[in-house]
Amino acid sequence: MTTETVFGHVRTGYAVVTTRDMDNWKRFGAEAIGLHMDVHSPELVTFRVDDWARRVIVRKGETEDYAALGLEVTSRAALDEILQRLRGRGVAITEQAGGEAAIRGVPQFWSFSGPKRQQIELFETAETTPAPLKMKFAGFLTGEAGLCHVAITSKAPDEMLAFWQEIFDARLSDRIEEKISGINLLITFLRMNERHHSIAVARTKGLKLDPIPSRIQHMAFQVSELEDLSRAYERCRKMGYKIAMSVGQHTNDREISFYVYTPSGFEFEIGWNPLIVDEESWDPNAVHQGISVWGHKPVDHTWADDLRQFRTGVASFFRHEYRPF
Repeated sequence: MTTETVFGHVRTGYAVVTTRDMDNWKRFGAEAIGLHMDVHSPELVTFRVDDWARRVIVRKGETEDYAALGLEVTSRAALDEILQRLRGRGVAITEQAGGEAAIRGVPQFWSFSGPKRQQIELFETAETTPAPLKMKFAGFLTGEAGLCHVAITSKAPDEMLAFWQEIFDARLSDRIEEKISGINLLITFLRMNERHHSIAVARTKGLKLDPIPSRIQHMAFQVSELEDLSRAYERCRKMGYKIAMSVGQHTNDREISFYVYTPSGFEFEIGWNPLIVDEESWDPNAVHQGISVWGHKPVDHTWADDLRQFRTGVASFFRHEYRPF
């Protein structure tokens, strides 16, 4: 590396999801959300949003979950530095090529188990395609900021944050204090490039609980047109997919968005026009009260959902959360 940091050399690249209900994911991804879909077999479906051949990979499996987060590393020097940091902390790394890499649309990748046993996969280059997109959107903003951000709940938040900051040089953007479904949360937002946050880590205040059973709480894509957001919301409502939170605007990055439950249980956020961090003037010490300036009201959330989250949180109190180092 010509510099001491890998900040700016890492961005989200793809997501791998496992599901027992492939037909529902096809309907959700292609018709409700409106992504370009390629069906490869009864057990593999992929979605595109730009010229990358594969951005969301959905595989038939025994679990409903977010199975892996693919991170693009834009230089070999940065990749070597990250791998060296992981090995120096005793993290086991597996290099893979062949069939598994082809499924992801990359020539090879390096995988390891991150916090909460989230599989993280590092790669340098991805397959692209000139084939036209068949989407219900004008477009998505990816590029230098990467594909998306993910939000993760943790009952070991200090270790979780240290992982992203020590391995990927993630920088603190800001924090939010909020009460959701009766649970007091502190959410910390980390950026790995110009995107306001690539990773958000939420913790309960008081008892260390994790009320979310999936490895992530949500993933978020950014659309290029506001009208695309409103139309996606209408499609999801019309098709009967549960809306976690209605359209609203966030306090910290000022993004307008809504949240819908995926067939695998975690949430999918569609957002528009968040702030881009100015590295020279940004204040990372800001703590915002509440996640929203307006909107983001629960729509299809019920007392049964609250009960499930309560039970999951109580169960997590007795369960060790995996930490990679």
